[in-house]
Order: sequence, then C-alpha cells, then structure tokens
Amino acid sequence: MKLDLIAGARPNFMKIGPIIKAIDLHNQNNTGQKIEYRLIHTGQHYDQNMSQSFFEQLDIPHPHINLGAGSGTQAVQTAHIMTGYEKALAEWMPDICIVVGDVNSTMACSIVARKAGAKVAHVEGGIRSGDWTMPEEINRIVTDSITNYFFTTSEEANKNLVKEGHDKSQIFYVGNTMIDSLLGHLNKLKKPDFFDEQLHGDNYLVLTLHRPSNVDDPEKLTQILNTISASANGTQVLFPVHPRTRKMMESLPGQYQNMILVEPLPYLEFIYVVSNSIGVITDSGGITEETSVMNIPCITLRTTTERPETIRLGTNELVPDINDAPSLIQRMISGQWKKAQLIPFWEGKAAERIVDILSQLSIPANRK
Repeated sequence: MKLDLIAGARPNFMKIGPIIKAIDLHNQNNTGQKIEYRLIHTGQHYDQNMSQSFFEQLDIPHPHINLGAGSGTQAVQTAHIMTGYEKALAEWMPDICIVVGDVNSTMACSIVARKAGAKVAHVEGGIRSGDWTMPEEINRIVTDSITNYFFTTSEEANKNLVKEGHDKSQIFYVGNTMIDSLLGHLNKLKKPDFFDEQLHGDNYLVLTLHRPSNVDDPEKLTQILNTISASANGTQVLFPVHPRTRKMMESLPGQYQNMILVEPLPYLEFIYVVSNSIGVITDSGGITEETSVMNIPCITLRTTTERPETIRLGTNELVPDINDAPSLIQRMISGQWKKAQLIPFWEGKAAERIVDILSQLSIPANRK
C-alpha cells in the first residue's frame, strides 16, 4: 500500500506525526505487505525560525516534498497547493491520500487526489461548527463530500456524517491523533527561557487569539483584551501572540500591565505553560482538546465549536459574548471549575487504530 500524508499547518503535523510512527512500527512488526508513504508539506504555514525545532520536538521526519505554497488569499493559496500536488501525483501515485484537519491544504489535496483516481481518507472527518463564516467549515464540508474513509474523533462526528448521507461502513471511530501527540510528549516538556523570570509560580492564565472574527476588528480586539485584563484582577496573563494578532495590536492604544506578550512558542514549551497554568482562554479548537485531556480549565471565545465533546465531557466552556467572560474567568482563578471526564478513545492509540484499519483495506485499482 502507498500513502500520501498531507500536512499544511503546524497542528496538522501534531495529528500526522503519530500516524507516521504507527506506520513505521507496523512495517517493523509485519513481514508481509509494507506500507510505503510520502510526507508532503504543502507549505501553507511555514516558519523558517521554528521549523527545525518543530520537527525535532515531535520526532517527525522532514517532509519528502515541500510544495512551498506560502501565503496569499484563500483562492491563491488553494490554487498553489493544487497545482503543486498535481505535479507530485504525476511522479508517484498513492493508493490513499490521507488528509488531516480542516485547513486549505486538506481540501485542496483531497480534490486533486480524487480527480487523479486516488482514494481519500480524512483524519478528523465529520466535525462541524455550523458556522459558515469560518473558512475551516467550508474546507471540512467540501473534503468530507468526496472522502472515501473517515477516521473520526467523536460520536458527534459520526452522527454528522451519517446525517449527511455517508455509509457507516466508511466511518471508523478511532479517537484523536492530536491527543496521541500530547500524551506521547508529556514527559518531554520544556520550560521556556522566560518562565522563571517573568512568571511567578503557577498563578497565571494563558491566552491565545487568532480567529479573524476576534482579531481583525480593532474595536472588538480592544474589548476582548480590556475585558480579560480587567477580569484577571492582577493575575498574570501569558499571551503568545499570533502574527496576525500582533499586526493588529500594533495599532491599538491599550497597555495591559498584567499581560506578558511573547512570540508563539514551540510545541513542547507551549504545552509546558498550559499544563502549569490556572487555565486557558482561547479561540483555538485544538487547544480545547489538549486542555480537556490535561484537566486544565478552558474558555473558548467563539459562538460555536466543532468539538462539543470538550464541553460535554471536557473542561471547555463556550463564550459567544466577551461580556459573559468575567464571571467565568473569576471561577477559573478561584479554582471552581468542572473536572474533565474521560473522552472515549482519547487515550493515545488513535494512530495505531488508523494504521491497523488501513492495513486491512482492500483498495481496488482506480486510475486514470
């Protein structure tokens, strides 16, 4: 069997890394059919300064191919990825193209693969926010509409796919490979260089913001930062600032004395500060998964979430209106927060299940 593993953004590598390890382990333990693979980095997100440490920290081999798509509008970026991947397929045709998550690379490579005659497997298929203003929601729906095999993280995702007309035989409830990465690296976490000098013990919150709906409007971003700063009531707020957010903050007049602004952190350093914090305030979906498993209180500043299991079973609370945040932030600081329950299949073996299923698939020839 031949696989293409597609990753375009940093969270994609956290999801694909465990699958690579599981494939390598499968090939070591089986004398029969081996699984060949290419790791393809579309270059959708690329940080020259952090790339080397990122691959080393996650124990991920460097990509076989980097399409170098770079930034640009949604259409420009998607087009670059599609034309780049089309050339890659002309050199080596996989049986299955494995895409993860919901970024432009996910959708673009799925379309190219299906048109070329390869099957598509979507890791994290079926999640839905219901918010069509999010580019990620469109990417999810388009990708899932042409996917052959779904590897899902939750019962909610399974129900979404069945409701949309997909056959249950296509759906494999395997768990969450992002959590595989998390649990596999908890004993390797790194304290950031600034930690002891700028933070006083574990009495701090972590803030991340990057959604256009939160950061692109200066007035709304100002309101969010003012509210969080005031509600923290002197508690320090560690704020690794996303490049998009930092650009917007340059024009803001506010000074937030209890906020410690730092550059985006490498994976092991970021999980270190989250695991030692009072709680997290974020608009990221993936962080809500990690906090739920680590039993760290979490507030999500969005109107909807595609990960309802983090609310139903985890430590996440959805806050559509920033004016509702102060009371929750005070509960977080005072330690009056709900405890996480076990989320099915989020125990670190999702990638093993995926590879086991892949190794048993019978893939008919379907080539142009």
